[in-house]
Amino acid sequence: MKVITALGKTEFGLPEGFCIYTLQNANGLRVKITNFGAALIEVHAPDRNGNLADLALGFIDCADYLENVPSLGVVVGRYANRITNGKFTLDGNRYTLATNHGAHHLHGGIAGFGKKLWRGAPFETAEAGGVKLRYTSRDGEEGYPGQAQTELVYSLTKSNELRMEYRAVSDQATPLNLTNHAYWNLGGEGSGCIDGHILTIYADYYTPSDNLLIPTGEIRSVAGTPLDFRRPKAVETEMKKAGENLAGYGHNFVLNKSEFGALELAATVIHPASGRRMDVLTTEPGLQFYTGNSLDGTIVGKSGAVYGPQSGFCLECQHFPDSPNHPYFPSTILRPEQEYTQTTIHRFSIAD
Repeated sequence: MKVITALGKTEFGLPEGFCIYTLQNANGLRVKITNFGAALIEVHAPDRNGNLADLALGFIDCADYLENVPSLGVVVGRYANRITNGKFTLDGNRYTLATNHGAHHLHGGIAGFGKKLWRGAPFETAEAGGVKLRYTSRDGEEGYPGQAQTELVYSLTKSNELRMEYRAVSDQATPLNLTNHAYWNLGGEGSGCIDGHILTIYADYYTPSDNLLIPTGEIRSVAGTPLDFRRPKAVETEMKKAGENLAGYGHNFVLNKSEFGALELAATVIHPASGRRMDVLTTEPGLQFYTGNSLDGTIVGKSGAVYGPQSGFCLECQHFPDSPNHPYFPSTILRPEQEYTQTTIHRFSIAD
């Protein structure tokens, strides 16, 4: 395994201590991570002919990650996804969070985890190379109670697995829901629309939402809906009739689990033209499938191509949106006597 660390150039507005970590295995996989926002900024993987392409959408200039409105590649928190009106009640106390999505709280607020400088430490073992990233969120940050200490370990293995292992503790009860917000295109970033990708999501149910993607509190079957990806289907044929959000997908799926917290398959994506396959495994109960509907052509990507709607897709492994306001959803409350843990794996291969 090989790990390379490079200091970022601070003269372009990047914070002091900005680093880029490159992980590479003997099979040709190469991953780049920055400690700003704990962002996944490059993932190079071979096609069936051995040709490499970068599969993760991202910016040409690292300084653009300072703004990064669509959250390309970053870890979002303290709470991924939405909290209605930025409000919740916990142990009898009413909390008001920063709102940054109309009246609602999205992905941790105005300056969530994806806009923070994490402390990084690279490592190498016989089986993997990686980087351990840490961030301490102060009490009251974006309105959240408690000081939360968060750790994320990225590692790239010999078996072509990109592992993300999260841990966190807090000195007060607080909602916590973390995920990586990478946008993928298995044809290569900048190669155009994600039409042609074949998707399987291992979920019998989903959580319906309104037109602002706020959950209604229901859990419904995917059967007979455009959200039924239990068998492999081409994304584009369903996107055009995606009932609740006509511009594309932005839905939370309730993953099938043999037991709560089991590390199991959440989704499989195949790009027939290149032969690339990505399997996503997670311990999380939910998966947000998002087709980059808000990408509006104002971002020029690493390849020089413009990112328009459906230039990439997200498979965000997480708890359900707005869980603090829905007592029947799996709890996202981290208490002082507990430890938050999560593992998500992206496994890369060539489809049969």
